[in-house]
Amino acid sequence: MSNRVVQGRMVTPEKLAELVEGESVLEAESIADADRDCPECGGDVISVGYMPSVTEFVTGFKCQDCDWSADDRE
Repeated sequence: MSNRVVQGRMVTPEKLAELVEGESVLEAESIADADRDCPECGGDVISVGYMPSVTEFVTGFKCQDCDWSADDRE
């Protein structure tokens, strides 16, 4: 598992998923570069795949420099 620095703090994939989701998740995959810029500050965006429940898989996106986050839910 890869840890990354987000807003000055080192985070695990699980912690990153919790930052995006707003609550605990069941499982998270490794953190990856999202190859996109933050729409709010232009910073680097990273992604993490996670399961918020046993029946759902979500990809979450988080800026490494500001509070912006999003997921791939419709």
